Amino acid sequence: MCDPIDDPDLYVRVAQESNLKIRYVIDTHLHADHVSGGRRLAEASGAEYVLHESAETRYAFRRVKDREVLELGNVAIEVLHTPGHTPEHISLQVSDKTRGPEPWFLLTGHTVMVGDVGRTELVSQPEAGATALFKTIQRLKQLPDYVEILPGAYAGSVCGRALSGKPVSTIGFERRCSRAFQIDTLEQFISFMLESIPVAPANAAVTRALNQGWTK
Repeated sequence: MCDPIDDPDLYVRVAQESNLKIRYVIDTHLHADHVSGGRRLAEASGAEYVLHESAETRYAFRRVKDREVLELGNVAIEVLHTPGHTPEHISLQVSDKTRGPEPWFLLTGHTVMVGDVGRTELVSQPEAGATALFKTIQRLKQLPDYVEILPGAYAGSVCGRALSGKPVSTIGFERRCSRAFQIDTLEQFISFMLESIPVAPANAAVTRALNQGWTK
């Protein structure tokens, strides 16, 4: 389960109805725009709660590293550390071993979305976040064109600017059509990311602190 909303009963019920066991609950990052249901769902389902090893929290969790693989039967989930939106951000590269070893799709959280990339100033200094995100995008651009992008936000989210209402894309389409993917120099990318920064979510710092367990 990736980036669940704050309603664990929904996921537990669907898993039971489908005769499935929830083994991992993964947050791609420590969110600042909503309270995550990840820890509550992990507790309710008996699953492991997963974050990148660099995440700073008050509570214990399973710490995963870049390129670590989580096995789920015929499915393999490879963790990619993709900082920029937040320092601890990860994306999940999923392969179906019954079809082949190549990656099938990428759960990108708030790193790459359809039409744009995630904002970089909610947690880091804008330039530092943009620098990290530029390096992340250069890495993701090397993935095969056919890899599907399944983001955690769509049009209407405050975590990006030119977000499409379409829920999925591909690496190839974003490489061809996303302005962020077409910028080849760090200086230009930083300038791009500092243009027209959206209004920050209400109480962003407080919400992130809640997700870190620092406040209740």
